[in-house]
Amino acid sequence: MNLFDYTYDLVRQIPNGKISSYGEVAKALGDIIASRAVGRMMNQNPDADDMPCFKIVHSDGRIGGFGLGIDDKIRRLEEDKVFVIDGKIMDFEKNLFRDFKTDYPLKKLRKEQIELSKKVILKDDFIKLETVAGIDVAYPKSDFEYATGACVVMDYKTKEVIEEITISAKTVFPYISTYLAYRELPIIKELAKSLKINPSIFMFDGNGILHPYSFGLASHAGVTLNIPSIGVAKRLLYGEIFNNEVLIDNKKRGLIFFSSNKIKNPIYVSPGHKVSFDSSLKIIKHFSKYKIPEPLRKAHILASKNI
Repeated sequence: MNLFDYTYDLVRQIPNGKISSYGEVAKALGDIIASRAVGRMMNQNPDADDMPCFKIVHSDGRIGGFGLGIDDKIRRLEEDKVFVIDGKIMDFEKNLFRDFKTDYPLKKLRKEQIELSKKVILKDDFIKLETVAGIDVAYPKSDFEYATGACVVMDYKTKEVIEEITISAKTVFPYISTYLAYRELPIIKELAKSLKINPSIFMFDGNGILHPYSFGLASHAGVTLNIPSIGVAKRLLYGEIFNNEVLIDNKKRGLIFFSSNKIKNPIYVSPGHKVSFDSSLKIIKHFSKYKIPEPLRKAHILASKNI
């Protein structure tokens, strides 16, 4: 679904003389965690006259930012009979609109994640380890609605690159923590479909089961495309570290890995689908010349060159 359009349609529901907040719009989408994404979408709004993003403010009444400048936001608000004093909305609670008509799309996606997570296999389910593909998606700093995905396939024994492709496309889903797959999966599907080689394993720049719902990007892609997959994350977004393992709800969900003693910060490795913990770590170690394993590092370089 196009969550940009859905969000903009929600904002169009706000009556004249009313405002709403980033958090209230996120709740109408179905998850308060989307508040930051709402802010980014307001900033990316292509037409402030058609979609009145000036009506969206902080939950404490502060007016927040505006692509056309704060003075213009204040002018638009006051023309709409919503007044600002010292950077805050007057009579904030009285003017706050919450009654959005919505079917809570993020709630539906979360339910889908939970159902699909039951299909994850954490045992090795690949015949022979011959090739490994790394997939990374990069975004231009100036426009996060467009993305370039790259896939680099390497021979497991020789570590030579045997295929590489890129695909660029407009994205219809903003970055929202724990929902990354819904942003990147359309590009990932196109990359996988375009490959001439059928890789033994795919590794992704994102988590596998190291996710609050055990279903990060690598798991989602693995189950959806029916491929063995591994997640590799550069930052720890969820969980606690204990004895080189990452635990969520006291369950092992990931492993920390340093490619050398020179590396200050580890990467976080987790099985995605059809790969065990042991094999996930073995494959990552095999390709770790630098901090990021080579298939992913090369995919990132390739994607960044083409954005």
